[in-house]
Amino acid sequence: MHTMEMPRKIALGSGILPEVPTIISELGYHTPVILCDTITYDIAASTIEAELGCPVIYTGPATSDEVERVSAELPAGTDLVVGVGGGTVIDIAKLSSRLRHIPFVSIPTAASHDGLASSRASIAQKDQKTSIKALPPVAIIADTRIIAGAPYRFLAAGYADLISNYSAVRDWELAHRLKGEYFSEYAAQLSLLSAKLMIKNASIIKKGDEESVRKVLKGLISSGIAMSIAGSSRPASGAEHLFSHALDTLAPRPAMHGEQCGVGTIMMMYLHGGSWNAIRRALRVVRAPTTAEELDMEEHYIVEALTIAHTIRDRFTILGDQGLTEDAARILAKKTGVCPC
Repeated sequence: MHTMEMPRKIALGSGILPEVPTIISELGYHTPVILCDTITYDIAASTIEAELGCPVIYTGPATSDEVERVSAELPAGTDLVVGVGGGTVIDIAKLSSRLRHIPFVSIPTAASHDGLASSRASIAQKDQKTSIKALPPVAIIADTRIIAGAPYRFLAAGYADLISNYSAVRDWELAHRLKGEYFSEYAAQLSLLSAKLMIKNASIIKKGDEESVRKVLKGLISSGIAMSIAGSSRPASGAEHLFSHALDTLAPRPAMHGEQCGVGTIMMMYLHGGSWNAIRRALRVVRAPTTAEELDMEEHYIVEALTIAHTIRDRFTILGDQGLTEDAARILAKKTGVCPC
């Protein structure tokens, strides 16, 4: 049996935070708890707290210990977790609510990656980030005015995360052909549509205004729904994501998730024989990183990440079962202009 779980309501608009109580009431919930950090409290959660009059729990780093702490602190009788923040807060909201069998609402304060709408959460376990299955939000409430006020770098990272759907879908198709892995054409096409619209609208998105935010948000939400349809992160996570997770493990100061995935997509599309140059041009239009230097990353981390990416999780990609040798990784990074090597 293949099951699909989707958000029941998606609300996008400028200045819509005061509508949060109405939306929650319409969904049938009455005792919510807000999760946020100290920064997103000032940005958005304080407004929601004033409207809802409910408890607030502050979150820390996205670790398994923090998920367990937050889950234990949810008051008895809580019927909804309201995650207000970026990727870290939303991921903790997903998993802490799952532990208590409570639904959650996603209220992003930045559009930096598709985690705001997906059923996957990235959590650090034993100093390594792991993608964990959770549940998608019952609702997504995105205030474009709030998100447009975040640093532009976050929006460019969200754009780059969507661009990575190109190589992710190719990896999924490859695993289907060579390993017999389940493949959903509908989920794949929805994922690719999100990426194609990013290429088409790059000149608009680079402005960084509310229209830009709306376009990226719609793409991130569609990408999240594609994962819900597939029942896995396959439509939006391939070798480029393994590369990013490898960098998180190796580099003392990793870049943003979407930024690393964007650079990874350039290289993985080269391996697939795809239009990697078009990917690189689109990323440059929106001022997203395309090189190790722009990631503020020493090139040896790029090379090493390419050699160990295939070991990050049990997922077949263009990197194969054996991965890349150091020499092959250097050639790949040099050919695509990611590193001078």
